Amino acid sequence: MTTAPTGSNFDLSQLPEINDLLRLINTTQIPAELKQRLSTMTSRLVLAAKVGGYSSEFESIKKYADWIAAIPWGQYTQDNLSLEQVKVEMDAHHYGLEDVKDHILEYLAVMKLQVDSTQQLEQNPTLTDQEKMKTLKGSSSNAPVLCFVGIQGVGKTSMAKSIANALGRRFVRISLGAMGNSMELRGRNKGESDAEPGQVIKALANTKVMNPLILLDEIDKVSGQAALRADVMAALLEILDPEQNATFVDHYIDYPVDLSKCIFITTANNLGGISTALLDRLEVIRFSSYSAADKKVIAKNYLFPKVRKAVGLSEQQLQFTDDVWDLIINPLGFDAGIRQLERNLTRVARKVAKRIVQGMATSVTVNPQNFREFIPQDIEVYS
Repeated sequence: MTTAPTGSNFDLSQLPEINDLLRLINTTQIPAELKQRLSTMTSRLVLAAKVGGYSSEFESIKKYADWIAAIPWGQYTQDNLSLEQVKVEMDAHHYGLEDVKDHILEYLAVMKLQVDSTQQLEQNPTLTDQEKMKTLKGSSSNAPVLCFVGIQGVGKTSMAKSIANALGRRFVRISLGAMGNSMELRGRNKGESDAEPGQVIKALANTKVMNPLILLDEIDKVSGQAALRADVMAALLEILDPEQNATFVDHYIDYPVDLSKCIFITTANNLGGISTALLDRLEVIRFSSYSAADKKVIAKNYLFPKVRKAVGLSEQQLQFTDDVWDLIINPLGFDAGIRQLERNLTRVARKVAKRIVQGMATSVTVNPQNFREFIPQDIEVYS
């Protein structure tokens, strides 16, 4: 901040930093209470400038104002609650998992009914505000939090993305792996030197809407220390509990933020690391391992076209015979997920791309006789 002249000649226009801050406060759609709070903070800066002083508070106030303005107050995307479209989206990216898909469609069907009911209540002029509040808002049937449980590589994260795409919601992922401090979720008090909002507020700022689909990934892998784990679980309980998250208070923002319009989905490899109180708020959906028959369909119809396109090969340049798929799927034994399968296909595609670029071939057909040229005997299965 620049030093302001003193006396009657003081002109605020000579302080562009404060002018920009005032403009940000006055032109951004933020709650009135926060606007008043920022105005009071800015007034202190003006007073310091009038006496020719330099206020060390400017940077912290400017940072706080920027974060307040970054929260998309009142901005929402419109949900597309067509169950048919959601089913098409999930089928396009995930083979099988019919029980999982049915459970998700049931959840969205309840969500659609609640939205329709709420709209009818709001349009009913004969009901009082208290009567309108007697809806299912805040109940577990209205806003369950889904928890996808399964081993690595069975499609938990990609399923959450498919749901977001089908609904027309913006998607953001928060990784909880090894998290040992609840301040990473709830923010640090703005009086601290390294103060900043938590991951939840950052998710809203990044998606620029108040109702994104937020994936809390690896919820069972927070810090292994009991005290730290309990601290993080308590913060997650407030974030995910529909009775509490409508007035979530981030320590940095220090003002209630409504998270009730967000859809939260969590993932875990197992339920052992989740506290009992938090588990009680989650609706568990289990992802089973893929069978060899499932993986053959996934490899042929989902992964292979994706890998071939990513590498830049055409259908004519790389093909597989039908009798080679069993060897490609499990080169060294059973793999429960599909990540190693995708790595195997990518390795084949890259070797073929190298041969074509070097002029050694114009096209390749992989069969049981030559597949070991592309997938060595000693390939390691990681998952």
